[in-house]
Parts: sequence; structure tokens; C-alpha cells
Amino acid sequence: MTTLPLSNDTLAALPETIARPSYDRTALTPGIVHIGLGNFHRAHQSWYLHRLMQQGEAQDWAILGAGVRPYDAAMRTRLLAQDCLTTLIELSPDTTSAEVVGSMINYLPIEDGNGALIAAMARPEIRIVALTVTEGGYYQDPVAGGFDLAHADIQHDVTTPNAPRTAFGAIVAALGQRRASGTGPFTVQSCDNLQGNGDITRQTVLGLARAVDVELADWIAAHCTFPNSMVDCIVPATGPAEIAKAAEMGVADQVPVTHEPFRQWVIEDSFCAGRPDWDKVGATFTDAVHAYETMKIRILNAGHQVIANAGELLSCATIADCMEDADIRSLFEKVETEEIAPYVHAVPEITPEAYVALIASRFSNPAIRDTTRRVAFDGSSRHAGFVLPILRDALVANASIDGLALVEALWARMCAGTREDGSEIAANDPKWQELQTAAHAAKSAPSAWLRQAEYYGDIAQDARFAERFCHWLFVIWTNGTRAALQAYARS
Repeated sequence: MTTLPLSNDTLAALPETIARPSYDRTALTPGIVHIGLGNFHRAHQSWYLHRLMQQGEAQDWAILGAGVRPYDAAMRTRLLAQDCLTTLIELSPDTTSAEVVGSMINYLPIEDGNGALIAAMARPEIRIVALTVTEGGYYQDPVAGGFDLAHADIQHDVTTPNAPRTAFGAIVAALGQRRASGTGPFTVQSCDNLQGNGDITRQTVLGLARAVDVELADWIAAHCTFPNSMVDCIVPATGPAEIAKAAEMGVADQVPVTHEPFRQWVIEDSFCAGRPDWDKVGATFTDAVHAYETMKIRILNAGHQVIANAGELLSCATIADCMEDADIRSLFEKVETEEIAPYVHAVPEITPEAYVALIASRFSNPAIRDTTRRVAFDGSSRHAGFVLPILRDALVANASIDGLALVEALWARMCAGTREDGSEIAANDPKWQELQTAAHAAKSAPSAWLRQAEYYGDIAQDARFAERFCHWLFVIWTNGTRAALQAYARS
């Protein structure tokens, strides 16, 4: 099969099996700036907009990509080389299909001070600024949950507001220009996996704005909107295998995205400057976002953390491999059923128990090469955000916490940096050095792990949790991960 480089000029010549934009991309005009052009955005939000454009709508809502970190420059170079087009490859257990998404039309320069980003967001036609900057990118105190004004990046933006370092500093600077010019506000839309992601985004933007200009902060609070949302689609990282898969299908795409055959986007309808009609292509607008996001974050995102550290320790390369391992799958099913689902309410479409079964099926899809390492990455944010809130609820209810204590012990053992076969686990967390120090201390004194107050806070003082955590970490170090999993399954 002939392989064609992906670009506007080659779209018509791509194999017929690859769907492509039916709309005139040269006629699109921007309405959204999206900060954080990773795989998830391109397989999710960008796709919903593309599907709406395929119906002849939202032609004035095209996306300008943006980033604020030096490593974003490499993605910018690759995407600009192919006219900001992305090949999405859907991987079902028994079928593969592909389509080219064209809803993004430019990628702003990555530069110190973020001048180009601020200028773009200040343009009147930009009505939404969206973000996928990871769960840990919102400058939250992981225990108290408030805005971390003391963070070095935030302090830089406070003292240098016209040349900010962070996405939020750039947003505040752009809103300052819009207020001064009379352009008006825009919606700031988080698309990250955070409980109350809109509320957290509002907290961060206003917290920074108040430190820079109180009057501007008051204007933002009165006029801008920050809708909560729930986003869901399993999207592995791209590597040589994914690039080769695209080539096998006839397209030379340097940054293709593989994804599962499932998407969900539930959004609070709070957009101060208008929005695309995403509901026409499957998104749900509702005032009950919290119930949806609680179900997804607790069952799927926390579920990932339930199995990922055990998978790393037992050398399971992918999440599907984890689910193939009988002991890890048993851990998943028991913890989800007994210790997570009880703290999740049903939504109109599905019960918590049925959702657990759905997630088990999605995690088991062997076509999705979602690496265990990717899912285990940044445990310091993901355990704090996904697992520990469930543990708090269970402790208040005086309910079972044995499996959740085991999950935390597995994380502590993983952070020691070696698998059960003796191979090294490379640094896999922004706070890896501190985590490793605590993990090694906890080998002989398990409670040393719980003294990390930035994660555990008052949970560490709960005698029941501390006893079960110390028990399981002792079992893991003494008898091994598999023995601990089997002991839990028998309990």
C-alpha cells in the first residue's frame, strides 16, 4: 500500500478506508484556544468539534492549539508539518478503523512570556479557552484542596504578570486586555479528570487574578464562566507502533492517536460567550455533571490506580495485561465492588455496578496498548485526586477499607523503584525522588510512608487505616505482591 504524508494537499488521495474532513478547512475561523495538545484532546474534544463540522456546523469554532512548556514545541512542529491534521485510529478487539480530524487550524508559537498565546486569547473571536493540562496542573494543595499561591510558577506570574509562565497567568493577562478593550469575557473550560474541574479552574484563575489585580479578579468572577465537565475515552500514548499502524493504513502521520471505541462528554451548560452544539454529536449537557464525574473518576480513574501499581510490580506491560492476570483482576473486581461502588450514585443511563462491568470490559480490550507505566504515572496527583477521597468516605462510614489500604501499600512498594523480577522502575512521578525516599524508609518502618502529610493529611492518623496499610506493606515486602493479592482475595 502506498503511504501518503498527511497534509491538506493529500487528503483527497488517502485510501478510501480512511474518513477525512468533508468541510472546507480554508473557510474555518477560530473560536477556541486549546492549551495542552496531547493525545486525549485530539481524540476527544477535537473529535466532537470535527464531527459537528462534518454536519456543516460550527465553522467559526475552529481550534488554535497552544502550549506553555518547552516540550510542547516538538508537538507543534509535528502538527504544523501536517497542517494540524490528526489521524485517529479506533481499536476495537476485532476491528480497526481510521479517520482524519481537521478541527484544529493552527498551533501558536511556544515562547517565554507566552506573548503569542495572550494575544490570541485577547482576540474577540475567541470565546472559549479550553485546557488539558493534567490533573496535577492546577496548582492545588493536594491535602487542603485550595489554591497554592506559594508555588514558584505562580509567584513568577504574580511578580511578572505581563510575561507569565503558566497557562493560568496567560489567561489572566488576556482577560485583563479584554476587560481594558471592552472585548468581553470568554469561558474557561477544563477538560481534565478532576472532580469539579470547572470549580477548580475558577479557583485557580481567581486566586492568581486576586494576587495580581483585585478589580480584574472581581470582573472575571462576575463575567467569566467555568463549566464543570466529565470527559472519558481511553487514549494510549503514541510511539513507534502507533506511527507504524497509521502507515499500514496508508497515511504517514507523525503524531497519530489510537483510542478505544467509547467516548463520553458530559458538560455543564455555562458558557458566557456561546458554544458549539456538541450535543448534536453525542455530548450531554446537564446540571447533574457531578454524578457523572463521580462515577467516572471513582470507578475508572481510581480503578486504574487500583491495578496499575500491582501491574508494574508484576511486570504487566499494559492495562489489558493486568486484567488478564487473575490476581490483579480479582483485586480490581473486589475493591471496585466492595469499596468504591458503594460511594457512587447511579446516573440515568447506568448503575454503578453496571459501570464497573463496563470499565472491566474496556480495560480488558487487548487492542488498546495502554501501558501500565502511563497509567501509573504521577501517582502523587492521581492517588490524592482519585483514591484518597474514596478512602475518606469509607472511613467516615466505618466501612471496609482493606482493599484501599492494599492499593496504597502497592503504590508505596512500586515507588521503591524495582519490580518483583528485580528490574528497575524508571522515575515515573514529578516527585519521584521524595517518594522513593519515603518508600525505602517504609520497607522497615511502613508508617514512614504515611508521614507524607501532603497526600495523607489526617488520614494517616486513623488507626484502622494505618494498621491495614502497615499490614499490607509488610506482607508485600515479606511474601511478595502476588501473595498479598491472593491473601486479600481470600479475606
